Amino acid sequence: SQCPTIDPDWENPQGVPISAFIFGGRRMSDIPLVYQSFNWNHGVYLGATLASETTAAAEGALGNLRRDPMAMIPFCGYNMGDYFRHWIKMGKILKEKPRIFHVNWFRKDQDGKFLWPGFRDNMRVLRWIVERSNGRGKAHEGPLGWSPERDDLDWSGMEFDQDQWNELMFIDPKSLRMQTLRHEELFLQLSEFLPKEMLFERELLVSRL
Repeated sequence: SQCPTIDPDWENPQGVPISAFIFGGRRMSDIPLVYQSFNWNHGVYLGATLASETTAAAEGALGNLRRDPMAMIPFCGYNMGDYFRHWIKMGKILKEKPRIFHVNWFRKDQDGKFLWPGFRDNMRVLRWIVERSNGRGKAHEGPLGWSPERDDLDWSGMEFDQDQWNELMFIDPKSLRMQTLRHEELFLQLSEFLPKEMLFERELLVSRL
């Protein structure tokens, strides 16, 4: 690679330590810019219930939620319930577990304009993720997980006030509770293959909302 900042071990056949997993969906509302899971199983749940809003007729009615667990539906060659179980098993044997995060670059305001500029400014969020993964970044506890305050991100060269931040990170507990209960639709498809840990995480999330 010609990238000047790439790690020298990027092709190490022995593998390299992973510090973080980042899941992301395309959501126009409800889901904030970024948050971190409380623990490994909670992070698996975030990935398992990942959803994006459809953007083209080929994907279904515009704006409908389409479940794509861990963005692996096109690639997973076996039952997704077993796939989740594999993740949970890995969490039990790993000495140092990677932190797990969820991002949403696509939230819009009431006028349909994107609240976050995206592109290179995503690095501001990624920097916070790196800091959290190294035990340095600040965060506050919320219903969805650990989230940054506005001042926890580096705003050098960018104007983004507190009101904009509040709108970007706002959550509606009632709306999110209804969406969480609809995770049952996915779970029913997996039937007996669904790990019990996923049901437990859903109940915890509902109770926090």
